[in-house]
Amino acid sequence: MGKSCRVSKLCILCVVLALVSVATLVTLWTLALTGDDGDDVTAPWDSYRLPTDLVPEFYNITLWPRLSRDPNTGLYIFTGHSTVQFECVKETDLILIHSNKLNYTKLDEGGAYVPSIESTWLQSETQYLVIELKGKLSQGQTYQLYAEFTGELADDLAGFYRSEYEEDGVRKIVATSQMHPTHARKTFPCFDEPAMKAVFHMTLIHPPGTVALSNGMETDVVNATIDGVAVTQTTFEPSEKMSSYLLAIVVSDYGHLSIRIWARRKAIEQGQGDYALNVTGPVLDFFQSYYNISYPLNKSDQIALPDFYFGAMENWGLVTYRETNLLYDPVTSSNSNKETTATIIAHELAHMWFGNLVTLRWWNEVWLNEGFASYVAYLGADYAEPTWNVKDLIVLDDVHRVFAVDALTSSHPLTSKEDSIILPEQITEQFDTISYSKVPRPLLTVYTYGLIIILNLMGFKLITHNILKIFLQAVTDNDVLLPRPVQDIMNPWVLQMGFPVVTVDTASGKVSQQHFLLDPESNVTLASEILSSDRRNTVHINAAVVSFVIFIVLQIILNISVLFQVIPMINRAQLVDDAFNLARAQLVSTTLALRTTSYLSLETDFMPWQSALDNLNYYYLMLDRTEAYQPMQNYLKKQVTPLFMHFKNLTSDWTHVPEGHTDQYNQVNAVRTACRTGVPECQNLTITWFRQWMENPQHNTIHPNLRSVVYCSAMAAGGEAEWEFGWIQFKEASLASEASKLMSALSCTNDTQLFLSFTLNSTLIRKQDATSVITSVAANRAGQSLAWSFVRDQWEYMFTQ
Repeated sequence: MGKSCRVSKLCILCVVLALVSVATLVTLWTLALTGDDGDDVTAPWDSYRLPTDLVPEFYNITLWPRLSRDPNTGLYIFTGHSTVQFECVKETDLILIHSNKLNYTKLDEGGAYVPSIESTWLQSETQYLVIELKGKLSQGQTYQLYAEFTGELADDLAGFYRSEYEEDGVRKIVATSQMHPTHARKTFPCFDEPAMKAVFHMTLIHPPGTVALSNGMETDVVNATIDGVAVTQTTFEPSEKMSSYLLAIVVSDYGHLSIRIWARRKAIEQGQGDYALNVTGPVLDFFQSYYNISYPLNKSDQIALPDFYFGAMENWGLVTYRETNLLYDPVTSSNSNKETTATIIAHELAHMWFGNLVTLRWWNEVWLNEGFASYVAYLGADYAEPTWNVKDLIVLDDVHRVFAVDALTSSHPLTSKEDSIILPEQITEQFDTISYSKVPRPLLTVYTYGLIIILNLMGFKLITHNILKIFLQAVTDNDVLLPRPVQDIMNPWVLQMGFPVVTVDTASGKVSQQHFLLDPESNVTLASEILSSDRRNTVHINAAVVSFVIFIVLQIILNISVLFQVIPMINRAQLVDDAFNLARAQLVSTTLALRTTSYLSLETDFMPWQSALDNLNYYYLMLDRTEAYQPMQNYLKKQVTPLFMHFKNLTSDWTHVPEGHTDQYNQVNAVRTACRTGVPECQNLTITWFRQWMENPQHNTIHPNLRSVVYCSAMAAGGEAEWEFGWIQFKEASLASEASKLMSALSCTNDTQLFLSFTLNSTLIRKQDATSVITSVAANRAGQSLAWSFVRDQWEYMFTQ
């Protein structure tokens, strides 16, 4: 993180406080800012939550980012001024508004009916601009607050920040934003909580020849001169009423496609935005039909950024992405890259309705935004790419992933107590696997109509899980017969951490359950009567894997090798995952769990193999420095060799790729696992392919699906020459997803110390990628201890950056 422009006692605040009805402003020069007043720990400014006395209506914001260093400070900066209009709903003599790392310049106050300002200061701990008044604001009156400020356009990936890239040998700067979840206050003073919705009027001042974007469509673009500097001034139509975290602003020299997909000009010219453009239309069509509400805005901009902390952000009308998640090249991108682009676009566009049109009230219920979007994203992507059967992959990507986290004692309920999630870092921690992947899928499957009603009746309003239950119950009363009220079914799911393990005695038909934890020191989940059966009928247990429940059906687990041809593919994957989770919790033996993999030499489907490999990776991690490591390698080598030969035959000796979407994924599993376990033919194959590329760097014949595997295998088997070649290709890659494959492969070398040190230099490894590099090195058997030592040695640097 670069140096920040903090408020000094020499800085003077510019704030205009005025009644909207007052036409004239009286300018008064008053106090300089004082330091923090921390004497009264019970004062309102010591609370991380805003008081509810003032409610914003709209903002007028003008920002001017400088895309070159300030000659006086050597920093990249932005200047701006803003007005917020708010209503006083409860009489008060105090204005608290969020502000962080902004440098204010003067103080104005006016209006005959406005009390004068007693004192102002910044409360840095809680990130407030505090304004104490000599009198009270009147209930029911509307006021305005005006401020002028300067901030640093830092490279910290938060608020209004800068991203850098090189194109045709020229270093270029992009001014962009990430306001979510609590960074709008770093850009302008605002009521920075999701419940404080308002309309945003935005104007951006920027260098001629660059393009400015925001949530609304551009309404006016004029050239002007300010302080002797030629600039372009772009004004945007007002946003819809929305939370501050959804605001987005970008200044760049990008090109675009319409709907509009924005990216580096060279990326657009090379067609890297075409797939995103082609998939966005069908996804939007699907959601308009699914939600039964037209797309709420009159434009849809999506932009790929070189530096971006999250994978993507659903800013209303201007969605921001990492380049790896939006750009796709049909020549050099893999099948996995294509699916990633489709599903992430679907996830972000799903938010245009649930999340943006209807918004969570507070960050203790992040799942109301993210869980719904994660679920329907599969539906949107499945509509856009119907041959992929992407809906089945929710089992691997969400269900199994959340099992691994929710079985820990460190897990948390979907909905936490509101007053327990207060600090910015606590808010950030809510964006985890639980919030994204543990959505109550059975309820969503049954109650799609309930969601439609919510969107129609609660547009531009706030939602909590209690409001959701009311709407779902209303739908149930009319259309669905349930043994219990929605509240009784939903509360344990939402308000309790963890999930149950259900034991089925196939001889007696007896079913029992208890709370599942990898650490069995826990309370027992209350018994439920919702699951019942008639002994005359067959019970299909979690057949579609729609519930977060582990089932112990020992006879099936023990006989999977015999029964695998009659057990549906998705359930084979689930049985393998259940068995290993039960073994880790010491409810069944590890030997029994391993027995579920004994039939893999006969298995050719992707999902069971992926489920097995995900679980066996845990044992690799635990055993890689023990005498059990080599026998495990030998066992898996025996199991994967038939799969490797299957794909060799299917692809006519590796000359083409399988037709099926998941077959392509399993081909990658076959090659990766065969090379990892030492199948000679696989190792020779990948090394040959990589050396052919080294001999002709301009002509890479390795299929994009297999590049990650081949690159890693070659780095592991090779030496300095292979690593140096890979590093050069990484630095020269023009497609972000190709660079990502190479970056990950570079960590497969047996000497990872140099690569780790590169993470300390953002010109070598971008800040957004440093964690991925360290994680990849730690996943390398040769790099585990080095990664741990590196993190300990560099902890202070990492924490401050």
